[in-house]
Amino acid sequence: MIRILIADDQELVRTGFRVVLDAEPDLEVVGEATDGLDALEAVQTLHPDVVLMDIRMPNLDGIEATRRIAAADGSPRVLILTTFDLDDYVYEALRAGASGFLLKDARADELRNAVRMVAAGDALLSPTITRRLIESYTRHPPPAPHPAPLAELTPRELEVLRLVARGLSNADIAAELVVGDATVKTHVARIFAKLDLHDRAQAVVLAYECGLVQPGG
Repeated sequence: MIRILIADDQELVRTGFRVVLDAEPDLEVVGEATDGLDALEAVQTLHPDVVLMDIRMPNLDGIEATRRIAAADGSPRVLILTTFDLDDYVYEALRAGASGFLLKDARADELRNAVRMVAAGDALLSPTITRRLIESYTRHPPPAPHPAPLAELTPRELEVLRLVARGLSNADIAAELVVGDATVKTHVARIFAKLDLHDRAQAVVLAYECGLVQPGG
């Protein structure tokens, strides 16, 4: 059972998400929060696996709430709720430790699948949406190469990280490199350990910031 906390200041949004998620046998909404402070308290008392976090909320915004949640040991995964092309802080939210983001007008099946992926720790980033957002924010200004954080990676690990930053899944990377899925999984785990990364979202951000990949590349 995946335990979910919904943090959004709009009651209609919370209610709609609850109805969609609670209809599934493996998903359970354990609580709702109306702002960032409320979300922090709810995380401590309810121990959810996934937090659906709005960015724009009163008292404490979703970015700072995400940063505080992600900083704690054993923290839940945070899935940012956003309205595409309107929220200017999605990139910063990923840097704060969010595992990805979801459009507020997502279809019911997209919402359920996103929650499951994030809960499984395999927060795949949509090549058509997430990469476009990241590229948008890294383009102003464009990332300057800072290779130092990547110095510990082997050439193969750099290659895997580059493919992760393009939004490819482990299976896609395995096909690209003509290796087994288990081999890719091992490479990804080593990359995360060496770079002290929380998940794939932070790996993508770091790859752009270090100049390993470029917007549109």
